[in-house]
Amino acid sequence: MTDRYETFDDMYRSTIAGVLSAPEFRNAPRGNAEIEVLGFSAVLHNPLARMCLSPARRQNIVFNYAEALWYLSGRNDLAFIERYAPRMKRYSADGKTLPGTGYGRKLLAFGPDRIDQIERVVDILLNDDPDSKRAFLQIFDANEDIYRRNIDVSCTLGLQLLLRDGALHMVAFMRANDAYIGFLSDVFSFTLIQEYIARRLGVRVGRYYHHVGSIHIYEPDLERARALVAERPATAGIGYPEMPATSPETIEDVLCAEGEIRKGNLDLDDVLRFSVPAYWRDILVLFWLHSRRPEVNARALEALHPLHRHLFTQRRMEAVN
Repeated sequence: MTDRYETFDDMYRSTIAGVLSAPEFRNAPRGNAEIEVLGFSAVLHNPLARMCLSPARRQNIVFNYAEALWYLSGRNDLAFIERYAPRMKRYSADGKTLPGTGYGRKLLAFGPDRIDQIERVVDILLNDDPDSKRAFLQIFDANEDIYRRNIDVSCTLGLQLLLRDGALHMVAFMRANDAYIGFLSDVFSFTLIQEYIARRLGVRVGRYYHHVGSIHIYEPDLERARALVAERPATAGIGYPEMPATSPETIEDVLCAEGEIRKGNLDLDDVLRFSVPAYWRDILVLFWLHSRRPEVNARALEALHPLHRHLFTQRRMEAVN
């Protein structure tokens, strides 16, 4: 029976509790000790509720948006993402790219024909067959080196989009998922992509289904995972940001602005005046705040959506402490 949740916060806490309380196996693939459950499935009824509110986990909301935009950029370069997650460099064989975990190249330029899979899915569901079961974004590639020597292998097999009764549902298929770390960022990115495609189609966001061959928690994270489960569930009492209609050109504008923030070419007033919808401008303010760390600008904080402000401030408290 697939467990069903209204918010990711509930889904995350319950999943970790399940792996901790009833692991099926204890093993050490590539020498990394873990506890593991096979054949995991869960359903998120409100994919916009993609945030973890736990003070014990303190989600890195800046990284989460950066990773999702990295995927939508069509890139797999380390230079973009290591600004927001420097430790990802250790997974790059050449010190420049992440061809396994950098899903953007596969989503927007797959294979020798450089297929833009997102545009193909949009075209199928808009113009070819709205009831199609073929609207699939392939990520894992049989040409990937899956031997032990390579640590940069796609954890995600693919994402299926199904348009049913005026709502766009997404089904994610994963060969493996780290329940404590990767699960949080994967669901965030995939549901944001789901919402983006739904806006392109002009339909409601439906349910998100998450299926994993091996869901696991690595031994170094067990203590933190237990602390999360022991904590009283958090409630922010704040609504979730909702993406407006968004085109590929808007994504390009946001990425362009991120690049100018990265170079130090935009001050806060420039960001606040930037010509994109308020939803995307809010994310640019998060990137601007990140670029100014450890300084925190009170006016920039005040400009944020209340939930973004809450998560950013909570995360910064962890860094200070």
